[in-house]
Amino acid sequence: MADIRAHPEQDEEHEGASPGELLIEAARRNNTDLLKEVLSSCKSEDEAAKLLNETKSVLGNYVYHEAALRGNYEIIDTLLDQPGFECDPISRIEGDTPLHSAIRYINSHFSTSPTNAELSTFASELISMMIEAGSDPKLKNKANLTPYQLVDPRNETLRQQIQDAVDVEMMRGDYIEEREEGDGRGDGGGDGGEDGEEDGDVGSGSDSDFDPEEYRREKERRDRERRAAAGANGGA
Repeated sequence: MADIRAHPEQDEEHEGASPGELLIEAARRNNTDLLKEVLSSCKSEDEAAKLLNETKSVLGNYVYHEAALRGNYEIIDTLLDQPGFECDPISRIEGDTPLHSAIRYINSHFSTSPTNAELSTFASELISMMIEAGSDPKLKNKANLTPYQLVDPRNETLRQQIQDAVDVEMMRGDYIEEREEGDGRGDGGGDGGEDGEEDGDVGSGSDSDFDPEEYRREKERRDRERRAAAGANGGA
């Protein structure tokens, strides 16, 4: 099986190409050096963020989609480190978020290698990285499918991982509603706890209120519970 985790390829000459065209090329080829070269030519972080967030392919895919559709882990990791980077842009044709796109890539490999441990590990790491950076697992595409619904039904591990992320957001919604009813302050109240942290977070520029930090904490808690349950069953 081909290497799942692609690696940057050597730069080629791109004479005459626009910065946007170079970004699309970098995303498709997992070329982090080319990405950094293009961004270094920007005069400010705001200019770099604008270029990243507004560049689209002729088919209406953003830079993030192009990388996610190919499972290009390294370029995605670099993109998510950029200040002001939008985590949930919507593609023109499918109405996908990059999280949908990444799942399409994973599905294409899972269909031929459903028991491949390397693929399972890669998929878990890729999806975790994207969600923890701010991708909202609740958003639907034009087919009215969430990322969870798009996952190959046989891929139970990935489906559970995404469902956990959705559950975290649902529980957070219940907590916010209770606060609104209990003290009248709503989500914007308090004295700088989680709300203050969210205000300073530049992860996603969408309208999503998904909290990646809470997802990480809940994911760790559920993983501990599953390991404990597995140990108890094994000792029975």
